[in-house]
Amino acid sequence: MSRIGRQPVTVPASVTFTIGDGNVVSVKGPKGELTRQFPATITLSRDEGVVNVTRPNDEGKQRSLHGLSRTLLNNMVVGVTEGFTKVLEVQGVGYRAQMQGSNLQLALGFSHPVVVAPPPGISFVVEGPRVSIQGIDKEAVGQVAANIRKLRPPEPYKGKGIRYAGERVRRKAGKAGKVGK
Repeated sequence: MSRIGRQPVTVPASVTFTIGDGNVVSVKGPKGELTRQFPATITLSRDEGVVNVTRPNDEGKQRSLHGLSRTLLNNMVVGVTEGFTKVLEVQGVGYRAQMQGSNLQLALGFSHPVVVAPPPGISFVVEGPRVSIQGIDKEAVGQVAANIRKLRPPEPYKGKGIRYAGERVRRKAGKAGKVGK
């Protein structure tokens, strides 16, 4: 049995949880609503305040879907109650981030500013060199953060670029200068 898959998902009282036809799960909470279709072989059963995820057999594919389905379900519940946040840091001389309406405008050393429009359900907050990406869908928040980081990943010589908060960038030594003749 999957250690993650067999743990029940706790559903708070403020969350409305419905299982529809074709294993379509809808979770509605104070921050919004998320819907996802789960594989037909995975069984979702609701008891008092908890949801259990079970699999039909011990085949490799079913075992992997078991833990994945439970984690996706838990992320939906956490997303509609608390939400998710990813923090990026913009480092480098002349590199900066600022809001332009609801869009994020980045100066990253290009000849032009880079404007990033938030997808539905995602919002940006800029506090100095830090950019917070917030939303209720963990997958969408992570993908937007990865797309922004990809615009100018941190380089190993000076450390300039966009990095995740707390990310360590291994630095390399520069060119060894000419010694003697």
